[in-house]
Amino acid sequence: MEKFSKKNWILLLLFGTIGQLAWSVENMFFSTFVYDEISKSVDAMNAITLMVQLSGIVATVVTLVAGALSDKLGNRRSFISIGYIIWGVTVALFGCLTPDNLSAAFGLSAEVAISFALVMVVIVDCIMTLFGSTANDAAFNAWVTDNTRPSFRGSVESILSILPLIALLIVAGGIGALKTALGYQAVFIGLGVIISVCGVLGLLFFKDAENIQKSGGFRDILYGFRPSVIKQHLPFYTTLLSVAVFGIAIQVFMSFLIIFMEYYLGFSVLEYSAVFAVAILAGAGVNLYLGKLSDKLEKSKLLYFAAAILAAGLLIMFAATFISKDSKLALMLAFGFGGFVMICGNIFSSALNGSILRDHTPEGSAGKMQGVRMVAGVLIPMLVGPAIGNAINKAQNIVLESPGANAITTELLPAPGIFLVGAVVTLFAFAVIPLIRQTEKKVK
Repeated sequence: MEKFSKKNWILLLLFGTIGQLAWSVENMFFSTFVYDEISKSVDAMNAITLMVQLSGIVATVVTLVAGALSDKLGNRRSFISIGYIIWGVTVALFGCLTPDNLSAAFGLSAEVAISFALVMVVIVDCIMTLFGSTANDAAFNAWVTDNTRPSFRGSVESILSILPLIALLIVAGGIGALKTALGYQAVFIGLGVIISVCGVLGLLFFKDAENIQKSGGFRDILYGFRPSVIKQHLPFYTTLLSVAVFGIAIQVFMSFLIIFMEYYLGFSVLEYSAVFAVAILAGAGVNLYLGKLSDKLEKSKLLYFAAAILAAGLLIMFAATFISKDSKLALMLAFGFGGFVMICGNIFSSALNGSILRDHTPEGSAGKMQGVRMVAGVLIPMLVGPAIGNAINKAQNIVLESPGANAITTELLPAPGIFLVGAVVTLFAFAVIPLIRQTEKKVK
């Protein structure tokens, strides 16, 4: 196989975009759903953090099992298609978990309904992640590896790395506006239907790579953690350290980003959508060029550049928060420019790390290696990043007091320090990248 076929491009763009759309909604609007529809209390912030952390654990465990099983059966198609169908159903269900709905369904008092809703969003998010990770993280990622080669993998990976930008633009802009007009429940049901329809199309059009073979079994669930495998594929594992560092840096602030823009900076839905749109579109254009560049130059060396860009963007975002909220245009321009720089660094680093990992994935073991990849790319960042962000929010203790039904209520806001700490975490990449380069030299 010397090139990526047109049909594969269509499938990659469709399933990649819809998958990233679902993950973006989970990462950004599930937390705002909790904050807007259930509670703005410290308990709600804790629930958001726990939701992200448990989702990371579920995603990792499921990917380990589903990846090994897809290798054993020599089948990615069924896991992708059926997984997307059920994934859509669970996304649709999430929007129904409001205190009012639960109170009406189970006859609960207002206070109990809020607590029950906070528990249920965590549980349903984990169920959603179970099917999403089976379909997208395990099977779809393995399918991409099966169908690409090092000669054009960087270009494919650069397109994959832009899909989260497109999803983010749709989520922050289009879905943000729809949420305001129609409400969360209608938006989540609509998105769920789209995801499920995508899964049905997969049953009709997806085909596995011709060279895929049945391999391994459940004993290979922990294949990627075997010392012998680690020793034989050191570049893969040192790159995972890089993936973890960049992932933690992003997760420090990502779950709180829209809440921060709306409630701390005072942006309207239209204003933060405009900021996202400009930053994302500009970032996508830059990364198309950078993706092609990565096929011509040393990918691991370019990671230094990506880390510097990401850290600079986060520092600009942090500095922008000191601009007076009365100077709304200046604040939007400064924060938006920082977001553009941050997005360039984030997506470029994701494309580079992803391409290096695919280059060093053991032949015939793409499914089995997705689980260990998830540990570095999802589990560790989603456990550590939101915990750091939540701790910063509590430490800075920025609150708003607003009149409630019977008393003044206190609302905890995300703090600007999440961007500064995200930049500091990014700097650890400069200690990891030399390890990648050393291990790559040993295998050449």
